[in-house]
Amino acid sequence: MCHRHHYVANFNYYCDVFTQTVIISGMKKKKILLISANQFTIPYPVYPIGLSYISSYLKSRLPGYDIRIFDLVLNNIDELIEYLKDFNPDFIGVSLRNIDDVNIYNKESFINNYKNIIEKIKKNTKSKIIIGGSGFSIFPETLFEYLKPDFGIFGEGEESFYKLICSFDNNSDFRNIEGLVYVENNNIVLNKRTNYFKNPDFCFEENLIDYYWKYSGMLNIQSKRGCPYNCVYCTYPLIEGSKVRLLNTDKIIEALSDIYFKKGIDYIFFTDSVFNLNNDFNFELAEKIIKNKIKIKWGAYFSLHNLDEKLLILLKKAGLTHIEFGTDSLCNTTLKSYRKPFTVSDIIEKSELCNKLSIDFAHFLILGGYGETEDTLNETFENSKKINRTVFFPFIGMRIYPGTKLHEIAIKEKIISKNNNLLEPKYYISYKIDISTLKDKALKTGKRWVFPDEDMSKVMNKMRLKNKKGPLWEYLIK
Repeated sequence: MCHRHHYVANFNYYCDVFTQTVIISGMKKKKILLISANQFTIPYPVYPIGLSYISSYLKSRLPGYDIRIFDLVLNNIDELIEYLKDFNPDFIGVSLRNIDDVNIYNKESFINNYKNIIEKIKKNTKSKIIIGGSGFSIFPETLFEYLKPDFGIFGEGEESFYKLICSFDNNSDFRNIEGLVYVENNNIVLNKRTNYFKNPDFCFEENLIDYYWKYSGMLNIQSKRGCPYNCVYCTYPLIEGSKVRLLNTDKIIEALSDIYFKKGIDYIFFTDSVFNLNNDFNFELAEKIIKNKIKIKWGAYFSLHNLDEKLLILLKKAGLTHIEFGTDSLCNTTLKSYRKPFTVSDIIEKSELCNKLSIDFAHFLILGGYGETEDTLNETFENSKKINRTVFFPFIGMRIYPGTKLHEIAIKEKIISKNNNLLEPKYYISYKIDISTLKDKALKTGKRWVFPDEDMSKVMNKMRLKNKKGPLWEYLIK
């Protein structure tokens, strides 16, 4: 065993000994409060799956702790302050899901609201504050400097959070923890992440299930982490890494069985960056869903790459009803510029296959991104006429994020400066197009297009009150 692995093994051993000692001695439990800071609910509120994974992982390894989740979608900031005073946690984890609304027509930033939340926490508790989440993972150093927590964790949070708690319990060194952000000698330190988590625990939070089932019409779960693709704009490799990790199918089945048989919840959305990354795994998962008689409906994000009829037939038998394709464009030239691993022929072929199998599907596009021209736009709109029974959801331009290939391009083309931290939304829009013409061009196709400024939330809320479940965009074309 190498020195590093020996250290980790001893580290985990002493942490386990400590928590067992706490229970045996009858000492009062320490407390961890995990806060979901997201308050954005358009087009519907999204279950805080990241905190559920962390909570599940910590609860199985820190029995000496009282671990709870506080969701700012369900509660307001004043209720959080009262909860802090009553619960008085030793550690507080704050998850930042989104940085802004990714809507060029609105450009609503959430940063100042996060700042307000952190400041209110500081004023009303002496707890150690640890921030993380997908939003933080894209801007770890910048957000750490702006929000000034005690610690930050970028990327997967389960093991890093656990080890940080153990380091305090044992008064040991935390500086070896991967993904940790902290201050040393007045400098912000970001520990590189070289290992990725492969086997997380997961169970849904009892106090959140009913709300999200009623107002979202679905719960979320993950079956894979990481993304091997290199789309020019994408942050998934920054958040989860580029190496795909397949999660434990038995644990997924256990979680699905629990909500289906005990709560009657029968719609799930898989939040994998791309569901069809490993189809041997998908066959196994589908077969186990069928074998365990979990008659649940579900949807997921799919790529037009690595998708065939045999797979779709089995997935439909296992409950697949909705596919959201990360299509981006219906022009081969633009697809190449965006670094997509498929062609327009693939898009049309797989769309026809979904229609043949009666699987609802939507195409998510990016109009006016890197390499786009009026000619490529016209080709996209023209090709959209060839796809039946679908909805097109276009994003306008590309939100620029640090660490992406698009970031390099934007600096090179002097769209942004090197010093722009990009916390305020900045978009790459090809200078070769006129975005004011997009809606007219879409209208002339005769297809259903939903632009970012079309608010569907009121319609969806009415349908959910009628007990309609799932994404509901399929009703826009029926």
